[in-house]
Amino acid sequence: MRRPGSDPIPLPSDTSAPAPRSDWATLSRLLPYLWQYKGRVLAAIAFMVGAKLANVGVPLLLKQLIDSMTIPPGSAAALLVVPVGLLVAYGLLRFGNSLFNELRELVFAKATHGAARAIALKTFEHLHGLSLRFHLERQTGGMTRDIERGVRGIESLVSFALFNIAATLVEVLLVLTILALRFDAWFAGITLTALVLYIAWTVWVTEWRIQFRRQANQFDSAAHAKAIDSLLNYETVKYFNNEQFEARRYDESLEQLRRAQLKSRSTLSLLNTGQQLIIAIGLVAILWRATQGVADGRLTLGDLVMVNAFMIQIYIPLNFLGVVYREIKQNLTDLDKMFTLMDREQEVADAPGAVPLVLDGPPAVRFEDVHFAYEPARPILQGVSFEIPAGRTVAVVGPSGAGKSTLSRLLYRFYDLQGGRITIADQDIRAVTQQSLRRAIGIVPQDTVLFNDTVAYNIAYGRPDASQAEVEQAARAAHIHAFIAAQPKGYETMVGERGLKLSGGEKQRVAIARTLLKDPPILIFDEATSALDSHNERAIQAELRAVAQGKTTLVIAHRLSTVVDAHEILVMDGGRIVERGNHAALLAAGGRYAGMWAMQLNQDGDR
Repeated sequence: MRRPGSDPIPLPSDTSAPAPRSDWATLSRLLPYLWQYKGRVLAAIAFMVGAKLANVGVPLLLKQLIDSMTIPPGSAAALLVVPVGLLVAYGLLRFGNSLFNELRELVFAKATHGAARAIALKTFEHLHGLSLRFHLERQTGGMTRDIERGVRGIESLVSFALFNIAATLVEVLLVLTILALRFDAWFAGITLTALVLYIAWTVWVTEWRIQFRRQANQFDSAAHAKAIDSLLNYETVKYFNNEQFEARRYDESLEQLRRAQLKSRSTLSLLNTGQQLIIAIGLVAILWRATQGVADGRLTLGDLVMVNAFMIQIYIPLNFLGVVYREIKQNLTDLDKMFTLMDREQEVADAPGAVPLVLDGPPAVRFEDVHFAYEPARPILQGVSFEIPAGRTVAVVGPSGAGKSTLSRLLYRFYDLQGGRITIADQDIRAVTQQSLRRAIGIVPQDTVLFNDTVAYNIAYGRPDASQAEVEQAARAAHIHAFIAAQPKGYETMVGERGLKLSGGEKQRVAIARTLLKDPPILIFDEATSALDSHNERAIQAELRAVAQGKTTLVIAHRLSTVVDAHEILVMDGGRIVERGNHAALLAAGGRYAGMWAMQLNQDGDR
């Protein structure tokens, strides 16, 4: 039976990623980050329009320049004055186009980089807020690749969408307006028809091609994930002589990537061929119309040159429309993957109105009829109830898989319960903020993973604002100061990836030191001395007992000799507490604990 009033929390039933959102929905998620720099955005748009006005002005001025060269005999002054003025204006327009483009890039750079930074930081913070379940299931290599592509895609997306697509549309509208006003409707009609066909062909083929780019990205992420996983497990690969096996797995993903890239490249040729055909037909049609106008006397040579220049100016950026559109679609896909990570629901979240945990000294910790399962078909804890009195030590022992380490994960609230509750100083841990809860607890885990940084950094991680003297004091208490001092670089010694440059015992002593430095009111020792030899184990056990004085301590142990001084010992099996009492009482009872004690004494005697 669950404790009355404890609402069961359902297990997550579906951890699959949601379907990709639409492109407009992805853009709408990005716009608020850019709009934080709305002054720069508006200025960049103004500079973009200015650049296009200058660019459109060039063919108009070129027409005037050519027409002005038709000089009547005896007009030498006009020959000297008029073309020079037009040439200077022509040069100024060309320079103005480049200047406005550079100003646009300069002004908008802070907005794009700022938005990329804000989204990357928010994603990073959100990932740290997700539950342990998510991080146990993720593939680090593939996930980091998605984040990397998403951040990089923000800058490309904004540049392509605003300064290529939007800028080209502005120029096309200006050109169509000029052609319709200065000439007959055929000029605008031919140009518009060619543009519509060009864009339709580009969008249709690119939408079909995007599947190959998506496949390529999936295979790229898979290959990256396999490479990272293999390199992180370098020693395991060597232990089993599986270098060639890992190389084959990696090569399989690379081969899949190669095939997808080849499909993407071959279909790109089809896209480009169709684009060039449409451009050629449109250009021939409009130039035929212009030359006919010159022959009929309705147009000048300057008009013909102007029309040709307009066509070249709008078709050059359109040549890249397929690439630009494809990149925009891919950037939106990459950005959507990062937003999907940001939208991943926090399985363990602070309750509405959660308050900080309030403690006046070491608190009492209670587990009340706790039920928990990682998977619905495999219950781990089944009605576990016990109390750790304030300032006392309670030890939990039992066989592997009994649920001992799960207690520490639940106390840290890495997972939420399916039934019952856990309280600290009579405060339900689900009603307090996770930050204040974890600030009050320190743990020495069984499997210690260190940052690829210095020994000093890893010890100081328990309290980043600690002084060097405090770091060294914690190292002495953990019996690792002498080892550190003997190294050529002392506390600046690098520990390597996940601390692999240190032995198991040295890593565990670093973990003990950083927990001692944190100095929280609640301590958890999860097989804290499992990687130490007997001599160091006895020495550190004495230190741990001293540190635990006056603190509420949960000791999870397999070796019973480390828990004989606990105020109460709980024996767990199959997710239940089957015995409880102090060391002497449990031995006198002659039950499960007494049998485990006798077995370990025999094992120690055999050594």
